[in-house]
Amino acid sequence: MKLSLDTITINPISGKKPKNAIILLHGYGGDGKNISLLTRNWARFLPDTIFLCPNGPEKCSINTFGYQWFDYSNENDKFIFEKSLIAENKITQYISEIKNNYELETSNICLLGFSQGCMISISVGLTLKEELNCIVGFSGRIINNKNLLNRINVKPKIFLLHGDMDPIVSPAYLLESKEFFLKIDYKIKTKLLKNCEHHIPIEASSLALEFIKNNLYK
Repeated sequence: MKLSLDTITINPISGKKPKNAIILLHGYGGDGKNISLLTRNWARFLPDTIFLCPNGPEKCSINTFGYQWFDYSNENDKFIFEKSLIAENKITQYISEIKNNYELETSNICLLGFSQGCMISISVGLTLKEELNCIVGFSGRIINNKNLLNRINVKPKIFLLHGDMDPIVSPAYLLESKEFFLKIDYKIKTKLLKNCEHHIPIEASSLALEFIKNNLYK
């Protein structure tokens, strides 16, 4: 079955049929190859996991060598939100394709994203009809708090990580997200990374791996 998004696929190192999947969504202007670097250190600890690293559906408006999940060049919140909803539908469709192609349940899937990929992972993960195993988000934020609050269908386990010196997506958004989830009595895990800018350091990668392993392999 051909997937709707161009995807870098890393098959389970066990050589067996995958028991679970991690979908990794890159940041604004990135690509599947870029985010797939995380799997180099993860694959041996998750031997029965298939890693799927799709490119965003659009060429990035400010970096034609990379991709975007939605146009982020316009700072108008309404514009960003409307474009993000289109991306949500595409990723929701992509998750259905993964389930059918690899005969997996939604509960066998972890959705992970960096920056813009984190933003869309939160929106998709909470509005699906069925609950994902877990969500991991690096350096992102909730796109539209009010709208998301009205659309939450499921409450998968969530781990959000953010650098305390991030100049691209303010670390204040991590605190905002914590407050959002606290108000609806939704317990999530968070980590503010010291002396960290807009990237995924080894510490964050290790913490995320531990979280994912404890959920996908419990």
